[in-house]
Amino acid sequence: MTDKIIKLFLRISISFGFLSAVADRFGFWGQEVSAWGNWNSFLTYTALINPWLPASMISTIGILATTAEIVFAVCLLIGYKTEFFARLSGILLMIFGLAMTFSVGIKPALDYSVFIASAAAFGLSLMKFKYFEVDSMISIPRTEK
Repeated sequence: MTDKIIKLFLRISISFGFLSAVADRFGFWGQEVSAWGNWNSFLTYTALINPWLPASMISTIGILATTAEIVFAVCLLIGYKTEFFARLSGILLMIFGLAMTFSVGIKPALDYSVFIASAAAFGLSLMKFKYFEVDSMISIPRTEK
């Protein structure tokens, strides 16, 4: 039972982490408690941690990252293709952490626990059993011949 609770906790934690970041860039948290507080500040930070990208690509990268975070969060939250979306989440978070490290230093990546979240997502991707997941309701049992 403990493994099931841990898996559920990982799914919820990673999902809420993504959704909180998305809510922040759309101003839902308010200026006093947010990292960005609005879309333009988020894009400014996106440009800061991706200095090798042309300015014309920053908006596209911001939209792609935000879309990925929303899709990954929803899929993890409901338990749809959990192992796959957990692995993608680990990769996305690793990319964020490396971009932060190479552009502004390792301290922000450590302060925001980006590498810990990435490791948690990779760990979640290894948990094959199902618990409170849509996948367990839509999977078709195979019959042995």
